[in-house]
Amino acid sequence: MTSASSLPTAAATLDRMQRLSAGAAALGLGLTLVLWFLDPGAGIRGWLYAFLFWCGVALGCLSLTLIHNMTGGLWGLSIRRLLEAGTQTFPLLALLFVPLLFGLKTLFVWADPAAVAGDALLRHKASYLNVPFFMGRAAAYFVVWTALSRVISTWSRKLDDGPNLKLERKMRSLGGGGLVLLGLTITFASVDWAMSLNPHWFSTVWGVIFMVGQVLSALCLMVMLLARLAEEEPLRAVARKGTVHDLGKLMLAFTMLWAYLHLSQFLIIWSGNIAEETPYYLGRLHGGFKALAWVLLLLHFVVPFLLLLSRDLKRNARTLALVAGGLFLLRFVDLYWLIGPDLAGHHAAGQGEGHSTFHLSYVTAALGLGGAWFWAFFGALRQAPLLPVGDPEIQELLARPEAGGAH
Repeated sequence: MTSASSLPTAAATLDRMQRLSAGAAALGLGLTLVLWFLDPGAGIRGWLYAFLFWCGVALGCLSLTLIHNMTGGLWGLSIRRLLEAGTQTFPLLALLFVPLLFGLKTLFVWADPAAVAGDALLRHKASYLNVPFFMGRAAAYFVVWTALSRVISTWSRKLDDGPNLKLERKMRSLGGGGLVLLGLTITFASVDWAMSLNPHWFSTVWGVIFMVGQVLSALCLMVMLLARLAEEEPLRAVARKGTVHDLGKLMLAFTMLWAYLHLSQFLIIWSGNIAEETPYYLGRLHGGFKALAWVLLLLHFVVPFLLLLSRDLKRNARTLALVAGGLFLLRFVDLYWLIGPDLAGHHAAGQGEGHSTFHLSYVTAALGLGGAWFWAFFGALRQAPLLPVGDPEIQELLARPEAGGAH
């Protein structure tokens, strides 16, 4: 058996990953700026697409952290510091949001006074959909998310000093109240930043679809990182088959919930057949977007659903990470299917054509903002022990490392 002292530590790996992230950020952001200069409209659309994805990953980390604070369990303890590092990226995301403010008229028809003057519905919604209120709400979202993440991280590190029942109760209480507050802010943010791309359309489950997708994105990322660090100290002690199995079951649950929400929305809109709602699917079930719909149905639900039914697969960190990696990539496809037709231009989703609006800036922006996000993530991850060492369950596992092993 390999002794703990001879095992590699995660510090060197994290340092290398942070350097690679910085390189990816420089490359992606540089290419995006060039494309933005050549085609400002495509550049700003690519930036919004990438921002929504990586902000969603951070929000998924915050959601999972609050869920674990309420429920407990080794599955959350094993990735708590990874999740907390993800939540520490909100200041960077707030900075990355600023460029979008210079392209509001390009992105959102309601930000164009001339368009509002000629549209009765936009005039009716102008009390909510207007630039000053939009900017104020965005600032409020980032304040709430940053405050929640800072409080959670501060309290979590205080628990490293040893068990503290009073603080643990406060964290459980914050989990419940924080989830309510988080649900409200995510719903409003998804309406502001995504649904209002086509202000003539609406959905009552839009915010929940975003929340579930964000949690699934964060969960897939956590599984990949845990598998990558499973043979390195100190995560080797907690990367057990049982822990990995629990994470796999959560992936299965959220994959099923993602499919259920999409099916529910589709059936309600299809059966209602209301003129204000059906254009959303007319732009997504024709042409290139129809092909993407089939890709998502098969590869985002059917295939992972069947694979994740396997108990052996869910107990093997490497194979589960392969499934998680595929799902993580498909999360990009899902987001593009959700907002891509609306990014094409004002009311393009209602034209029923389904033509692809994909632009290279979508890829470069995703790479650039993703590299910047990971750079901040790994930087935050190195500021605290990789495990909550003050937790009794963690201490017990660290005392007997032979219980580890996720393969």
